[in-house]
Amino acid sequence: MIRAKKLEHLTSSIFTEMANHKHRLMAQGRDIIDLGIGSPDLPPPAHVMDALKESVMQGNVYGYAHQQGFPTLRQAFVEWFEQRFNGVQLDPVKEVLTLMGSQDGLAHLPLALLDPGDVALVPDPSYPVFASGIHLASAEVAPLPLLAENKFLPDFDALDKDVVKRAKMMILNYPGNPVPAVADAAFYKKAIDFCRENEIVLVHDLAYSELTFDDYRPMSILEIPGAKDVAVEFHSLSKSYSMAGCRIGFIAGNSEAVEALSRLKSNIDYGVFGSVQHAATAALRGDQSYTREMSAVYQERRDILIDGLSALGWQIERPKATMFIWAKLPFDMPSKEFALRLVEEAGVVVIPGEAFGQYGHGYVRIAMVQPADRLRETVRRIAESGILNSKPLA
Repeated sequence: MIRAKKLEHLTSSIFTEMANHKHRLMAQGRDIIDLGIGSPDLPPPAHVMDALKESVMQGNVYGYAHQQGFPTLRQAFVEWFEQRFNGVQLDPVKEVLTLMGSQDGLAHLPLALLDPGDVALVPDPSYPVFASGIHLASAEVAPLPLLAENKFLPDFDALDKDVVKRAKMMILNYPGNPVPAVADAAFYKKAIDFCRENEIVLVHDLAYSELTFDDYRPMSILEIPGAKDVAVEFHSLSKSYSMAGCRIGFIAGNSEAVEALSRLKSNIDYGVFGSVQHAATAALRGDQSYTREMSAVYQERRDILIDGLSALGWQIERPKATMFIWAKLPFDMPSKEFALRLVEEAGVVVIPGEAFGQYGHGYVRIAMVQPADRLRETVRRIAESGILNSKPLA
């Protein structure tokens, strides 16, 4: 079987390796606490599940769905967006497209906007699909280093000018995954000005807009005046309403980019299952107290881990948002080695930072996707394993 060379860039080797270790140990009867993959473990709001249940019993929802998304759903998203993000107005026809989750759009947008040889500026470390979509488009990935000394914000002035001249797209993600860093209006304005000056499409992934802590509320990049001239933004109900398996999300913003993605997807799929669209409409138009309650659950989990590990001498920055902790190792050890030893010696799965890019070395990503008691058990196991007193293997 002949495979396209572009597939060589698509690798999940570290994720697969961690999963294989987990399953091997589970087959031996070990109890493994999986804090690897960021899949929400809470149920959606009750009224959303009721809407889905009611809809699937209607015989007329099993045909092809509207590829762009039901008009009622897109209008619900526009109304939610305006209320949530400081009065930002969107055209539900030209500036909004319903997606099978934001990952669907992130993977396909480069195919709609980039030609072979074009360059895309991608955060490093970052969610793997950012780079995967670029490679599938036969375009080139140029890293935007995210460094602790810059508060994990890219330094546009430090970028190679020749690379910038060839760049057609730039991806940002705040609050981020795997790095749960945040950005403010001043940074977004600088990013928009940079992209306008260099004729670059700015893509912002705001999947974690509602999973936030300590009264922090992220803004949309589309709140910046003139943003829609160059920018689009992805939103997902996966994290906001714990609907990850439903696969429902949106792209909003620049009408030309939205139209390009819509044209591509009209040749690929027939849209999101109608009952899921009805459930998503119920989520956007229903009681929004769920997001606050959900965030409170994750904030408790965050504090259990951060406080517990701190007591063991592992000092980790407390994130303001997302379901992830980006933890710098307390000693000089390759993060993959640490993660492998952690699952073997403590029965706890985390993801090595290098899975997300070269600048992820020395970090691990910890997903807060287990109940509070399991996270307390995680801290206990790490303490008893003595791994925090380890030295790198020779």
